[in-house]
Amino acid sequence: MPMTERIVFQPYAWGKTKRGIAQLEPRTPIVCRSLDEARRRADKVARGETSMTGAHVVRMEVDEEAGDYGDAEIVQIVGDVPPLDG
Repeated sequence: MPMTERIVFQPYAWGKTKRGIAQLEPRTPIVCRSLDEARRRADKVARGETSMTGAHVVRMEVDEEAGDYGDAEIVQIVGDVPPLDG
């Protein structure tokens, strides 16, 4: 099967640890039909129209049948998100 483009909207929200310290937590990633759809979702987060505090829009090439995944490309970052280096 050939490689196909996958667009993922990864939202984040603030949560608390057992010690009561606020930290960013990933929410359920959403596979989008297009980059435009993912950007619309990110724009809603940026305008404060959701309960999410931030999001990454990620694009990658995948061949799920072969289990091959290309490098993820961060297309857009909005709001509060965890650092990319760790």
